[in-house]
Amino acid sequence: QVQLVESGGGLVQAGGSLRLSCAASGSIASINAMGWYRQAPGKQRELVATVTSGGNTNYADSVKGRFTVSRDNAKNTVYLQMNSLKPEDTAVYYCNAEVLLFSTIVYRNYWGQGTQVTVSS
Repeated sequence: QVQLVESGGGLVQAGGSLRLSCAASGSIASINAMGWYRQAPGKQRELVATVTSGGNTNYADSVKGRFTVSRDNAKNTVYLQMNSLKPEDTAVYYCNAEVLLFSTIVYRNYWGQGTQVTVSS
């Protein structure tokens, strides 16, 4: 039905930058919010940043001023630009999207498979 394909993770030194991308595909009529969550070993999954179809953004306090979330509605793609990375940013980053399919009348949450981000000190 819906696939979210992430790319852009990897290994970077502290202070470096990475850019994550997530493209949604399928029988999509509309996408409301898109965003990124992360899960570090032994911890719960947490919100990183989200962006609505109208461009309103929301960030976790821990990433404000360092990360920027954006989207291309025409491409059903969300991005996460991560600057000034810290070792504590190390986690698996998951893409999330609230999607309305042509075959349904309610929005549902979909998740990507996750991409590893590792920040070395």
